[in-house]
Amino acid sequence: MQNEKDLFDMLKEMYPQHPRREFVSATENTLRQRARSMGKKRIFTKFSVITSGVLVCAFIFPWLISLNGSGTVSQVAHSDGGASLSYAMEEKEPVVYIYHSHNIESFIPELPAQQVNSDQAYSDTKNVTLVGKELSRALKEMQINSIHDETDIAGILKRKGLHFSDSYIVSRENLQKVLAENDSIHMIFDIHRDSQKRRESTIEIKGKEYARIKFVVSKTSGNYETNKTFATQLHEQLEELYPGLSIGVIEKGIDPQNTYNQDIHDNSVLLEVGGIDNTLEETYRTMDVFAEVLKVIIEKSK
Repeated sequence: MQNEKDLFDMLKEMYPQHPRREFVSATENTLRQRARSMGKKRIFTKFSVITSGVLVCAFIFPWLISLNGSGTVSQVAHSDGGASLSYAMEEKEPVVYIYHSHNIESFIPELPAQQVNSDQAYSDTKNVTLVGKELSRALKEMQINSIHDETDIAGILKRKGLHFSDSYIVSRENLQKVLAENDSIHMIFDIHRDSQKRRESTIEIKGKEYARIKFVVSKTSGNYETNKTFATQLHEQLEELYPGLSIGVIEKGIDPQNTYNQDIHDNSVLLEVGGIDNTLEETYRTMDVFAEVLKVIIEKSK
């Protein structure tokens, strides 16, 4: 009869996950302790190796991903090198990072009546952070893990006495930290709200109103060409699914000191979702469609 170590080694060969050595050791010890406490080691002789593999996977799966206190996705096990996109998907590691450098940008229909112009279309609660939250939710439904950063950038600027122009400096800190801890991240989106009026920012598709989306790329970023190619791919795929929903890829040659943080990662794009006259519901519809676009692109890259 095979002992516990033989079974565990066999299962590792059949279901290679390439976890860290510490994780393998901890998992092996846990399985041994459970078998002893149940007093049912003879169970292993009644199951085929395949059935045993399913049981082990059932034990291991909940440990692969966990939620930290802020509600973002963090991993227990990581690969030893740069993970491929398909590997990241199999391991349920986060593939998409969503954040908001201008987190209080809002929409006039969602605000009190006295706030009627673009200079006042800001809110601490009803803002673009909710748009990013909807994208994260839609991705989760499609089995695509993401990290949605809900940091109150405007609040940090106020507490530190910084200017609005420093927003990207503050958001950059979180971005760098997340990338250092998650090498599975392959797409980065900084979601904003555009200043355009409803006539330019809205489109009706099959009887429903959608907030149009714009892909913005920094021309001063060292990753300009790569990011432009990625943005173009997003635009073209969106056009294929919902023609007219995308405004297109916009290149901006801004201050070299501010690249929208796109110099940090190859697949980094600033999204402007809707304008000041759109509703949150209209932006949510757009994010649901955009999640479909990301799923298609991810599947094509496997």
